[in-house]
Amino acid sequence: MQTKSRELTATEAPQVAQSDAALPRSPLSFIPVKGTAANIRDWIGVVIGIYVLITAVQVIGSGFKVATGDQAEALFSFASNPLVALMIGLLATALTQSSSTTTSIVVGLVAGGMPMAVAIPMLMGANLGTTMTNTLVSLGMARDKDAFRRAFAAATVHDFFNLMAVLILLPLELMFGVLEKSSHWMAEQTHGSDGGIVATVFTGLGSFVKAVTTPLAHLFKSAAGSLGLGDVWTGGLLIVLGVVLILAVINNIGKLLKVLMVGKAKDVLHNAIGRGPITGIFSGALMTIMVQSSSTTTSLAVPLAGSGTFTLRQIYPFTVGANIGTTITALIAAFGFSGGEGTLAMQAAFVHLLFNVFATLIIFGLPFLRPLPPKGAELLAKVSAERKIWAVLWTVGVFVVVPLLLILATNIF
Repeated sequence: MQTKSRELTATEAPQVAQSDAALPRSPLSFIPVKGTAANIRDWIGVVIGIYVLITAVQVIGSGFKVATGDQAEALFSFASNPLVALMIGLLATALTQSSSTTTSIVVGLVAGGMPMAVAIPMLMGANLGTTMTNTLVSLGMARDKDAFRRAFAAATVHDFFNLMAVLILLPLELMFGVLEKSSHWMAEQTHGSDGGIVATVFTGLGSFVKAVTTPLAHLFKSAAGSLGLGDVWTGGLLIVLGVVLILAVINNIGKLLKVLMVGKAKDVLHNAIGRGPITGIFSGALMTIMVQSSSTTTSLAVPLAGSGTFTLRQIYPFTVGANIGTTITALIAAFGFSGGEGTLAMQAAFVHLLFNVFATLIIFGLPFLRPLPPKGAELLAKVSAERKIWAVLWTVGVFVVVPLLLILATNIF
């Protein structure tokens, strides 16, 4: 595969300049420092944000336990159909524009008693929902037919890959429990009694994190309990509070990391894309870990694809790597629990990781499956470039209308 030049041309420069101009200011810019001091300020903000994230996931787990008692499975009976659970995960991510938010919430709910059979399709749905952001970004190039065709193809290759991943792995999960069994084994190795040195290290780290974050979580729980609302309302209040905290903190962590890392992330993008599929996957994962958002990673690549800087074949492995990199948030969130809860939380986080790793090995690893996502994206982009209404129908239909109709149909029939 021919490698593109890493130096920006006159055509590409406005795209990157516009992207740079759109970068948010640091949420901590009200603290008037500059240079190295500003970087230290923002890194401290990231650490505090991660602390609040882990605490918020704990609060959700506690709230769910308080609200449901031993009735967690009965409460989620409406989502016992895997298609419903899948669509709930998709809709939640499409609405929040953050798969990290959805997966962190699911980790907390699993620790609080939500059945793993419900959590697994939800986590798959989160992977589908996160592709909406870069699809919306591509719509911003709709005025230039050729640029839009390239950008929309680069955006929707992520859609097609994740759709194929669900179509392959959800049936395998329902028939053989591939993800549940493999994630359970990994959770046992990191939190179980027979995991040896690895489990000892992970359990010790988890215990330390829980000891540090538990006081704040207990403060929220005590404050909610002092209102005298009863278990159900108290638990519900804690869940809502935890969700609000996660939404706020992930948004701000993302902004801080963009300020701190996006320049370095762009260097990774320019230096790695086009050097081969393995390098593309690795760089996509690394860049996503750096900015804590697969939506940011793929959305940065879409304008460059639209301008012709990179081809669809070069963008494709990069987006696959972004899927893997985004799983780090759920793994971080799982450290807020210990004991049996910690094993369940870590299992849920491993489900998200393994789903993306298995999807990469199967779809990208098998020569007869690998070209299908880019072919589907190219065909859809070609049709949508001629009639923009198809792009709108795809975006609204896949991420909103079809999920809602499936949920309604499943509950009616």
